[in-house]
Amino acid sequence: MSRRLPLARWPLWAGMAVAAIAGAVTALGLAPYGIWPLALAGWILLPGLMALARRPGQAAALGWAFAAGYFAHGLMWIVEPFLVDIRRHGWMAPFALVFLSGGLALFWAAAFWAAHRAGRDWLHRGLLLVPCLALAEFGRAYLLTGFPWAAPAQALIDSPMLPLLAWLGPQGLGLLATGACICIGLLALGGRAGPWLLLAVPALAMGGLTLLAGQGKAPVEGTGHTVRVIQPNADQQRKWDPEWVPVFFNRQLELTAEGPRPDLVVWPESAIAPVYERADPWFQAITQAAGGAQVALGIRRYDGRLYNALARLDGDGVAGQVYDKHHLVPFGEYIPLGNLAKRVGIKGLAAEDGDGYSAGPGPALMDFGPLGRALPLICYEAVFPQDVNAAPDRADFLLQVTNDAWFGQRVGPYQHLAQARMRAVEQGLPMVRAANTGISAIIDPHGTIVDSLPLGQAGYVQADLPAPLPPTPYARTGDRPWLIVTLLLLGAGLSIPLVKQGRESD
Repeated sequence: MSRRLPLARWPLWAGMAVAAIAGAVTALGLAPYGIWPLALAGWILLPGLMALARRPGQAAALGWAFAAGYFAHGLMWIVEPFLVDIRRHGWMAPFALVFLSGGLALFWAAAFWAAHRAGRDWLHRGLLLVPCLALAEFGRAYLLTGFPWAAPAQALIDSPMLPLLAWLGPQGLGLLATGACICIGLLALGGRAGPWLLLAVPALAMGGLTLLAGQGKAPVEGTGHTVRVIQPNADQQRKWDPEWVPVFFNRQLELTAEGPRPDLVVWPESAIAPVYERADPWFQAITQAAGGAQVALGIRRYDGRLYNALARLDGDGVAGQVYDKHHLVPFGEYIPLGNLAKRVGIKGLAAEDGDGYSAGPGPALMDFGPLGRALPLICYEAVFPQDVNAAPDRADFLLQVTNDAWFGQRVGPYQHLAQARMRAVEQGLPMVRAANTGISAIIDPHGTIVDSLPLGQAGYVQADLPAPLPPTPYARTGDRPWLIVTLLLLGAGLSIPLVKQGRESD
C-alpha cells in the first residue's frame, strides 16, 4: 500500500517534516482559530502516515512528528509565563515549548509504535491505531498528574459535536471523532467499495449522534439570582508591585460598588495582596463595596504552608468558607523536590519559596445560600474533567477563578475559556468564570457564553445565573466506560483475524 503513496519514496526525515506541518495545521482546530474541519482533515491523514512506515520505529517517528507539530502550535502560549520576568526565566521559554510538545508527543509515538508492531498489514495497523491513540490520550490525561490540554475533543468546541460532551465526555468524543476520521482515511486508501464501506460506520454514527444531541438540547432557565464577575485587568508584571497593589484593589472595589447590587460578586484568582490570615480589613472594605452581597475571591492562605485558595465572604464580611486548590501546576506552583531545587536557584513561576504552594485535600463544594452550592475550580483545575467528576456531591454551578495574565494575550486565554465551556457541557451546569485579565464569562449548561468581557479590559460582567440541567450521562459515569470501550476495541483488534488486502508494503 505504501508504494501507492508518493511520500513512501522520501527519506524518513522528509516524511517527519511533512507530518509535523500536518500536525501544526491540525492545531488550527483549537481556539482562538476554531477551524474544526482542519482538525478532522488532519486525523484523516493519520492512516497515511501509518502506511508510510515499514517498521515500528518509523511509525513512532512519524506519529511523534505529527503530534509534536500539533502540540508546538497548539501550546505556544507556554512561553508566555517565562516572559513575565524575562531576566530570570526568559532563557527557559524555548526549552519549555520544545520539551512540553516533544514530551507530550511521546504518547502518540507510543500509540503509532504499538499499532504498527501489533498489526499484520497497513489496514490492521490503521484500525489498531484508533484504540492506541485513545489510550495515549488517557495517559496524557492521568499519568504524572496529567495534562489533557489540546485533547482532540477540545478542537471540536466550536463544532456541532459540542453537545456530545454531555454524553461521551472528552475521552469518548475524542475516541469517536478520531476513530471516524481514521476509518475515512483507510477507506480513501483502499479505493474500493464492498466491505470497505463498513469503515464508514463510525463516521455515520458520529453524524447521527451529533444530530440527535443537537435536537435534544433542553431549554435553559434562569435562577433569578444575579452574579457579577469582576475583571481588574492587572497585568502580571505589576500585579504584586507595591505601588500598583492599591490601584488594582481600588479598581476592584469600584467595579464591585457600581450599579445595582447583585446577589454574588466574584473576584479572580489571588485578587488581593495579603494572605487570608491578615486580610480582615480588606474583607471589610470589599463587603462594604458589595453592599452586603456575598463575595467569592481568590486569595493566598498561609497555615504553616502556603495555599492557593478561594474564600467566601458573607454579607457581614466574615470569611466563612475556604477552599484550597488541590491540583497544582508542576514547575509553576510547585517544583518536584522543591527544597533541593531551591539550592540551585530553581523556583516555580508562581511559587513563593522552596517547593511553592501546597495542595489542598481535594474537590469540595462551597455553599452560597439561595444561589446553591458551587464547585470551586482555581485556574488549572478546570482543565481536568475527572476532577470535576470527583466532587463529593452534585453542585448547582461551577465557579472558576483564574489569573490568565500568565498566558499572555494571544492563544492561552482562549483555550482556557474553551475548556471551561467543555466542563459546563459535560456536567450540565452553568459556569461562572472570573479571570484577572480576561476572558471573564458566564456560561450556560450548553456551553453557550451568556456574557463575557474580552481580554485586556477592566470591567465586570453581570447576568442572571443560569439554572442547572439534570445530571448528564457523563456526569454519572465519568471516563471509566470509555476506557473499557477502548480496551475492548483493542482486544477485538488484536484477536479478530483480518483478510489481507493485497501484499504487505514491507
